[in-house]
Amino acid sequence: MNNNISILILSCGTRNKIVQYFKKELAGRGQVIAADCSELAPALYDAEKFFVVPRTNEEGYIDVILTICKENNIKGVLSLIDPELSLLAKHKYDFLSIGTTLIISDYEVVEMCFDKYEMYKYLVTNGFKAPKSYIEKEEFYRDVETGAINYPVFVKPIKGSASININKVTSKEEIELLFKRYDDLIIQEFMDGTEYGADVYIDMISGEPVAVFAKEKIKMRAGETDKSVSFKDKKLDQVIVSFVKKAGLKGIIDIDIFKVDNEYYISEVNPRFGGGYPHAYECGVNVPKMIINNICGKVNKREIGNYDEGIYMMKYNEIKVISKCS
Repeated sequence: MNNNISILILSCGTRNKIVQYFKKELAGRGQVIAADCSELAPALYDAEKFFVVPRTNEEGYIDVILTICKENNIKGVLSLIDPELSLLAKHKYDFLSIGTTLIISDYEVVEMCFDKYEMYKYLVTNGFKAPKSYIEKEEFYRDVETGAINYPVFVKPIKGSASININKVTSKEEIELLFKRYDDLIIQEFMDGTEYGADVYIDMISGEPVAVFAKEKIKMRAGETDKSVSFKDKKLDQVIVSFVKKAGLKGIIDIDIFKVDNEYYISEVNPRFGGGYPHAYECGVNVPKMIINNICGKVNKREIGNYDEGIYMMKYNEIKVISKCS
């Protein structure tokens, strides 16, 4: 294996655990370098080296990241926030040309993940169950009249993240108000069932799903799993493996799923580390190690189901204190 494997984690924010896990897995074989637009992003200070960079939407951002990669011999790059993923995927070959691998799906797949209606159409067309979704409110009203769907429903941005502007509504009047106030909304069926999350790794070389960790969500906060318990079901594994292969997803994926009447419905797909991934790592589902293997040209073995059920995760607050920022 290559003995000089440096990883760059972009938009690290408060995701200290991800930085710590990569440091542990590299264990002296390379550096974990972090970047963020704020010098007060606590995860920066768990990295061996860090950079304060422009915001992702500022002109020249990609050039700054490419320069960091070239000057620090970065072998692999990943981002922890949604808005950056499409931008990176669009520049995949710019990174490959300097010997850097992006741990990310292809641009078209990433874009589909971030458009809830496009993902809904893809799922239904390909035989997967998904919550009924509408972007035309008149079509929704017609289905309410026929009993195909009932209140309550969720109204949210088609391309939103982190549970921002999600509203549970119970009447036509509320929907009319939200559609007047905001553009590009989607109406989604309320799933009255058990909510699960899955951390999935699709090998970057073989394209095969090699890890699936499922957990039942007990408590959520700002769109992230705050408390959860590990869970196993071969039926769910089959649904996930079939979906990620058909969709052409790669790398680390976070999937939200509902179980209603013993059927699994795929709700949302995030093509990055989910906020609840530490649960998987602590149960032995070692995605950082798998990423490092791929960066080094090694194909990972299939390890689906290699964890214990009934293991609880509970997040709690920690602090980082420094004397100066840089």
